[in-house]
Amino acid sequence: MTGIKLSGCNQEDLASFLDALWLEKNLAQNTLTAYGQDLEDLGHYLCCSTGGNRLREATAAQLASFLAQKIADGQALRSVARKLSTIRRFYNYALREGWITHDPSAALEHPGMGRSLPAVPGEADVESLLAVPDRSTPLGLRDAAMLELLYATGLRVSELVSLGLSQLDLNAGLVKTFGKGRKERLVPVGEMALAVLRQYLQEARGTILGEHMATAVFVTRRGSRMTRQRFWQNIVRYAQLAGLGGHLSPHSLRHAFATHLLDHGADLRSVQLMLGHAQLSTTEIYTHVAQARLKLLHRTHHPRG
Repeated sequence: MTGIKLSGCNQEDLASFLDALWLEKNLAQNTLTAYGQDLEDLGHYLCCSTGGNRLREATAAQLASFLAQKIADGQALRSVARKLSTIRRFYNYALREGWITHDPSAALEHPGMGRSLPAVPGEADVESLLAVPDRSTPLGLRDAAMLELLYATGLRVSELVSLGLSQLDLNAGLVKTFGKGRKERLVPVGEMALAVLRQYLQEARGTILGEHMATAVFVTRRGSRMTRQRFWQNIVRYAQLAGLGGHLSPHSLRHAFATHLLDHGADLRSVQLMLGHAQLSTTEIYTHVAQARLKLLHRTHHPRG
């Protein structure tokens, strides 16, 4: 069971849908919670606008009206697009279960939104960031190892902080990680990141733990694994010290990993595998980033740019 609290007349249907997602797709709890909230939001709208229609009784016009209302209320198009994705997934499940005879979401159009390009720090900016942690201290060496590994592998921050010692193969230069849907992948680690990681494991990790025991790679003085929130705060602090402002995030280094690989001639399929993207189209956004950077270089340096 997902353990998500649900309310209203759609409670049984939503619980069945979310449990099916949990069992079949092994989605993260926060993802399931977002699905539940989106559908409860739709259920509340139907209750107010139709006098109590259940989700399985909704029409295409009512679903379109719900999404249009969200846009009119000023919600970001990306948020509305996510709600549409949730709605489609629910009605696909309802059709499969025989609750409905046709899918009212089938004809809904995706809200038009330009595909935004991620902000990517340049190579010099990344080098400046990586140089900030004080590697003469245990905590500084830990932070340097985390930053180096993140940039060297393109791991998601959740994958980085959840790494266990058994997932490291330092001799082979590989990290085994589990991405979305618990899909396993092996990611190579460059020599510079490996050197810092080895130094951290040999010289700093035990000192940080003291008498505590832990299986996590990156640990705190309390004997627990580093949290996403704390690591995010560390990156913001180091970015400010590097003179990069406070806008960098762990995902910025994932973007940098992918874009810099493509800048230096890596093929898109290899980058997709290392990032753990299910669809190549997700990775293709980085080719647009690389092209945008090339155009900027041309405009800046070509005499007729």
